[in-house]
Amino acid sequence: MTAMDHVATTPIPDRPAVQAALRLAGRAPSIHNTQPWHWVFDGGRLHLFADLDRVLPAADPRNRQQLISCGAVLHHARTAFAAAGWHTDTERFPDPHRPDHLAAIEFRPWPDPPAGVPRRAHAIAERYSDRLPMLAPPEFDTTARALRRLAEPHDVDLDVLPEESRPRLAAASEQAAAAHREDLFYQQELAWWTGHSDVAEGVPETALVSAEEATRTDIARSFPTAPHSARRGALADAARLVVLSCATDTRELWLQTGEALSAVLLECAAAGLSTCALTHVTESGIARRTVAELLPHPAVPQVVIRIGLAPDDGRPAPTPRRPLDDCLELRSEQ
Repeated sequence: MTAMDHVATTPIPDRPAVQAALRLAGRAPSIHNTQPWHWVFDGGRLHLFADLDRVLPAADPRNRQQLISCGAVLHHARTAFAAAGWHTDTERFPDPHRPDHLAAIEFRPWPDPPAGVPRRAHAIAERYSDRLPMLAPPEFDTTARALRRLAEPHDVDLDVLPEESRPRLAAASEQAAAAHREDLFYQQELAWWTGHSDVAEGVPETALVSAEEATRTDIARSFPTAPHSARRGALADAARLVVLSCATDTRELWLQTGEALSAVLLECAAAGLSTCALTHVTESGIARRTVAELLPHPAVPQVVIRIGLAPDDGRPAPTPRRPLDDCLELRSEQ
């Protein structure tokens, strides 16, 4: 039932099909790779919950970045199910008494999803966050139009920032990082989630950049540095910068931003482009206002994305993921 060239013929996917789709969806990006989601399959419907044990009170005091992460895994899951022949009718925030209940999904067979769906589903396993300097993406105007079309159904705008705006955005990124350097609580939280090996969560040392590499990537979240290395030589970052923004700042739109982010990242990966999504610079304060001022229309910025072309220097090792049993609960049909 999970093969992309096999059309589902039963009313709902069976448990192995659900497990296969969610195992793939678990590759979704999340803040500090916290993977802050929990799935419940009741035998008929699939439910997505925010995992309240995986909040980041220092880095994400409003849980905005957590909901963006959950929106990304929701879209990853819907993409995986669609590629396997299942349409997912999704109700967001279905229970007003359970704000952590983010989505309820019902299924129906979908033998002919749009052509782009299998491409993006295949790209789930290929996508990764590239924190190193990148080359400029070729023919980016055409790519940007395609990305904008993918973001619009989620009520999210996508704008490409002009190159001359890079110094202001770099200054805003540095300002956001500087605000946390003397924050002991923030630094302790960051240390908990980064730089470890042999764990199923967090940002491993292999995904970090060295101090030298960081100097050539001027717009980035500040992480602990890896041992000295100088990958990609003297390459200075030439990635294009895009911003996902919304008309207002609500929990519903945070979730939808994550869905739009997923669509954009997967389309880029399918096109052979590298990406790095940044939410620290749009979290609050002067940095967020700076990003808003760079947009050509009034909006609330939610995510900045670096999009570029990685030199042919090998892919990094995949970042770890939690075992599926840790984030999926299978119940008998209600």
